[in-house]
Amino acid sequence: MTKKTAILVLADGTTFKGTAIGKIGTTTGEIAFNTSMTGYQEVFTDPSYTGQILTMASSHIGNYGVHPTEIESDSMKIAGLITKKFSNGFSRDSANDSLQNFMERDGVVGISDIDTRALVRIIRDRGAQNCIISSEILDVDELKELVKKVPSMDGLELSSKVSTKESYISGTDDANFKVALLDLGVKNNIINCLVERGCQVKVFPVDSTLEQMKSFNPNGIMLSNGPGDPSAMNNVIANVAEMVDSQIPIFGICLGHQVLALSQGLKTEKMHNGHRGVNHPIKNLITGKGEITSQNHGFVVSKDSISLNSNIEMTHVHLNDDTVAGIGLKDRNVFSVQYHPEASAGPHDSRYLFDQFIDNMKS
Repeated sequence: MTKKTAILVLADGTTFKGTAIGKIGTTTGEIAFNTSMTGYQEVFTDPSYTGQILTMASSHIGNYGVHPTEIESDSMKIAGLITKKFSNGFSRDSANDSLQNFMERDGVVGISDIDTRALVRIIRDRGAQNCIISSEILDVDELKELVKKVPSMDGLELSSKVSTKESYISGTDDANFKVALLDLGVKNNIINCLVERGCQVKVFPVDSTLEQMKSFNPNGIMLSNGPGDPSAMNNVIANVAEMVDSQIPIFGICLGHQVLALSQGLKTEKMHNGHRGVNHPIKNLITGKGEITSQNHGFVVSKDSISLNSNIEMTHVHLNDDTVAGIGLKDRNVFSVQYHPEASAGPHDSRYLFDQFIDNMKS
């Protein structure tokens, strides 16, 4: 197979020349990196990555192919892919296709055969920035002009692009609990973890109100993960504030966690380069136990702003940088975390949070 050239240009002018992977074309977005060694298919289909061009820090990507059950949404959601070594073939017997074909099917442009170690260092040192990948435009000066036109992730609302347009139900009618899930860009495994615990889940569009969700007569409300800047979601923040006031138990994950915090008067801030990987250490401040977690976020709840609401306590902390990893309301069954307890392929250290949510609905 003839290899085609691709070029990556960062907003600061840094340029890499490599080999085209996926669809031949041009793509733009905010560059980010993920340190996971496995689970790339789940990562690429996570709606939280909408608008982001993802650098995989692991050297070899694609070598175990793709499998129909290892998806978190209906398609790949990353804006583009950057790898060091890309495998067109695959060795796993249970895989049904190659990552190359999967990328072509979903129209994802990528680049391989570049020094991803050097690129990750740039992102770590200089922070998140926009970039462009092209395998059809090879004029670097033209690409530098195009990347200037890419909107900043700061202030960008993206949930409406990936949220369901119509409500749908998962789970049986004889389930023990009914959960109304506000879809901000939900991962399939969040729904799976609830159904496995005896819940019937009704997934609602991002702009749904409390009254619409109450028509399902839920025992609890789930605020899902999703992409973009939480502070740009004023209508959702107002709706979530009403949900909190309803006294219905609430569990928020990632973007849902951030929106919950904003609804209670806290603030969020953009991180230097974000947290993305499956090895992030968290301490539960209530139990004192440590957890290894999967994370994917570029915004975080401001630690200083927790003092703005005396009814909120920080329940979890990130041990690498002391950022807020979880909060809870002192006077009701409402809590949230900044990481992914539903993580697949793992780790599974934090699955107990779904059990905590079930216990809250029981009470």
